Amino acid sequence: MSMPDKIKAFMIPSGGYTGRTGSLGGKMFLKALLALTLSTTIIAPLHAADVTDSAGRTVPVPATVTKVFPAGPPASIFLYMLAPDLMAGWPRLPREDERALIPAPYDALPEVGRLTGRGGSANLETVLAIKPDLILDYGSMKPTYISLAGRVQEQTGIPYAIIDGTFENIPAAIRTVGKLIGRTNELEPKAREAERIMEKLAAAKAQVPLNKAPRVYYGRGADGLQTGVGNAINIELLKYAGAVNVAEETASSGNLASVSMEQVLKWQPDVILTTDPNFYDLVWDHPVWSTLKAVNQGKVYLSPTIPFGWFDRPPSANRLIGLHWLLAVLYPDTFGDDLENETRRFYKTFYHLDLTDRQLKTVLGPGTRPGSGKSR
Repeated sequence: MSMPDKIKAFMIPSGGYTGRTGSLGGKMFLKALLALTLSTTIIAPLHAADVTDSAGRTVPVPATVTKVFPAGPPASIFLYMLAPDLMAGWPRLPREDERALIPAPYDALPEVGRLTGRGGSANLETVLAIKPDLILDYGSMKPTYISLAGRVQEQTGIPYAIIDGTFENIPAAIRTVGKLIGRTNELEPKAREAERIMEKLAAAKAQVPLNKAPRVYYGRGADGLQTGVGNAINIELLKYAGAVNVAEETASSGNLASVSMEQVLKWQPDVILTTDPNFYDLVWDHPVWSTLKAVNQGKVYLSPTIPFGWFDRPPSANRLIGLHWLLAVLYPDTFGDDLENETRRFYKTFYHLDLTDRQLKTVLGPGTRPGSGKSR
């Protein structure tokens, strides 16, 4: 119910209030109306500037940002990488193995739910109770998410920015967040580090002959029979790695599609990727999966996922290190030797953690390294 509707619903019927503020009824009405107004009106923070988000929307930036509500998992990871002290919380509580690689106090932040996606669990009352200075979404630029941003900003009065989460936009996205939270100078080194990673990998990939482009199948879920199709952000890294997605032309109404075992057999991919350890364990002894060339040659790889997935789930700026991993498993002779050093550097710069040797071994666990084959 809007504020005018709330006031109308509260008003005394005609004849019940004379309009005289000196009367007892008038005083009681005005006091109640004042209380209602104060309880439902959002007091906007001081306005410092306007920032244009990736949807071309004008976002009024508060003079001081001390708390940001991440609209979904990709936004929470992006915010954690850039300004963890501003996080209102996580869309879902990190699992125990994830918390082990998230330093305090960020490992103990509360669960606040999410505004975006099918599992949207945060309503506007929750957001208002948290009192963020800004709501941040990062990822897909589908009209659904743009519309949601506009509606929530209008209904709550809280600035809501939506940032393009495509891989090539990561440096620009970092700089936009810097403007939104008033930390342009502080975030510039992170934007430059993102550019360094991308430029280094692009230069090295350019040396790989086009006729060596591997044909890759990405298997999601415990049975591996869900995959990314078309230009889905879930498999966006494949094109940056110079790989061919065997399922690219599969018909689907969204970014993901269910496929049959017969289709995978027909594709005969050179490499199989997954983020699911159950599927990774399954393929080696499965009566059908084990007949594939990729399985016989040990070219099935499990993407690192701690504390956040490197390849997908969710597709955020964590994919910067994910591309390095992908190139390492696809072209081990060119990229394999540098993976550990780049992992340490990435975790220190973006995850605020100096990895110990034991932690590095956990991150790059069985099945994640080039040529690892059946190793779990």
